Amino acid sequence: MESDTSYSVGTQMPTHGSVAKAGKVRSQTPVVEGRERKSPSSKLRNGRNYRVKFILKRNPGRGYRRWR
Repeated sequence: MESDTSYSVGTQMPTHGSVAKAGKVRSQTPVVEGRERKSPSSKLRNGRNYRVKFILKRNPGRGYRRWR
């Protein structure tokens, strides 16, 4: 039984460009040092906000951020 496709079942699909060029740009890019963070990371900040808002159930307003 013949199929209507132009490629056989055992072959791979054609690629866009050669596989030998994979990762070319990343290997040529110079490594840049990360900058020093002045404030805590967003993960820590979001955790603190969650604790104040939902665990401690503090209402926003005057003295909202003050720890008692």
